[in-house]
Order: sequence, then C-alpha cells, then structure tokens
Amino acid sequence: MKKISLPAPAKINLFLHIVGRREDGYHLLQSLFHYLDYGDSLHFELRADNKICLHPQEHLGINEQDNLIYKAARALQQSAQCNQGVNIHWEKRLPLGSGLGGGSSNAATCLLALNALWDLNWSQDNLINLGVTLGADVPFFLFGHTALGEGIGEKLTALTIAPTWFLVITPDCNVATPKMYALSELTRNTPRLRIGTLVEGGINYALSECRNDFEPVVRQHYAEVNDAFKWLSNYSQARMSGSGASVFASFSTKAQAQEVAQQLPAHLKGFIAKGMNSSPLMQSALSKGIINNDWGVAKR
Repeated sequence: MKKISLPAPAKINLFLHIVGRREDGYHLLQSLFHYLDYGDSLHFELRADNKICLHPQEHLGINEQDNLIYKAARALQQSAQCNQGVNIHWEKRLPLGSGLGGGSSNAATCLLALNALWDLNWSQDNLINLGVTLGADVPFFLFGHTALGEGIGEKLTALTIAPTWFLVITPDCNVATPKMYALSELTRNTPRLRIGTLVEGGINYALSECRNDFEPVVRQHYAEVNDAFKWLSNYSQARMSGSGASVFASFSTKAQAQEVAQQLPAHLKGFIAKGMNSSPLMQSALSKGIINNDWGVAKR
C-alpha cells in the first residue's frame, strides 16, 4: 500500500458539562460526542525517505510543525521507531476554532492511515493511547462510535441515538479554547449524569435537559456566536458545540434542515449534515481494508 485517502469527520457535542477540575488544572467533563457525515479529507503517499511533508505546508495561519497532522505523524514515527516518511495532502472544510473537532479529527485520521501505510500493526487501543497525548478529543475519533466522554474526554462509553439531521452554523471567528477554560465565570461544578439516564432519554434528553457550560461565556465574549445562536433559536432549539464557535440545531428530516438553511442571512455560513453513530472514518477504513472487523468500539 503506497497511497491512502481517508475522511476526517466533524463532531458535535450534543451537550458538554464541566463537572470538576483535576489538581493539574485539567477540567473534568461529561459530553455526548456525535459524528457528522461532513469534514476534511486527507491523502497520504509513502516517501522514499523519512521526511514528513504537508501540502500545503502552511494553511489557515498554522505552521507545518504546529499542525496537529504533522504532530500526529511525528509522534507515531518516533513512538514506533519508524524510518519511513510520508507526503500528506489535506483539504480543509472545517474552520479553526469552530468546536467541530477538525484538528483532533485530522490527527486521528493521520494515525490510522500511517499505521497502515507504514505497516506498523498497532492496535486500536495503542493508537488511542497515543492520541490522547495529542489532544483530549483525538481518542473519540479513533473510538468509532457515538459516545459519552468522561474524564478529560478520553473515557468513552458507546451510546446510540436516533437518526437526526443537523444545520450547523459556523460564525466567522476562532474561539480560543484555552482562553475559555481560563475564564473565572465558567461553570465547573455541574452535577454528573448517570449513563442510564442518557440511554433512556437519548438525544431528546441530551438537548432538552442538558446544556453546554461554555455557551453563556462564549456568547458573552464573541458577538458573532451570540448573533448566530439568536438567529437559529428563531427556528429550533440552538446548541453550541464544544467550546465554540459553531452552533447547531437538530431536525427529523433533511428537508426540514434545508428549509431553515434557505433562510440563512448572507453574513452567516453553515452546512447540513447527517448525524452518524458509526464513524465515517472507520467505515471508510474498513471498506478499503485498512482495518478489519477486529477493530470496533474500544473497550475503555
């Protein structure tokens, strides 16, 4: 295998509660992660040397060595003591700082692809353990299924929700996650939910009875997010994803989502996507023989 192309899907947080804080400063979460059939695309080509080269080398103001794709490739290369290289071409659709997990998804796709391209034969669990060192959301993108995330987001329990369509609005701003976590007004003591409560209530419970603890502080600090949230709330219950900036609403059918999307004012951008319980990345990798049926929802 000399070339591999794989998707790097977006995620949304159907809710995000901050339930505490560790002594090392990391925040403890409960969040329902869900995949979308929309995202970036990455293309990998084996090199004759051991260099890791991104194309474009710099994009969206990110230097190559600061890019999570490059960091993931270098981390795997060093951890596996691998002397092979790769050219990586990436096509971005997910904006930076949008709360859709673009960087983490890119990193996960990179780890999965290079594990096959470099013939490393790492297990899913080993890739997940390396992924968490790159970012708390990376394990979810290697997990393969809609999940309740706990801890800093790396402790995952598979859940299944009903088929749903989403209209996602991506305000023209980059929300800095570290800045949001540092704010004194951020709620950090939301009571923990029982997993059984989520299993019984599903997506309706997650959207009606839960919340995103970042939402009020991000709306206060970013007028663009507040504007998008208020507009979408005129048509359906709006919810922010991650630490922002994207906001979304759920619909039973694609036609319902399209009807609202047609009303989007010129200054707002968005897209329609179907929610996916099974990861588009894993589906593509399985169909191409990059992984086999031994891969599945990791038991963590």
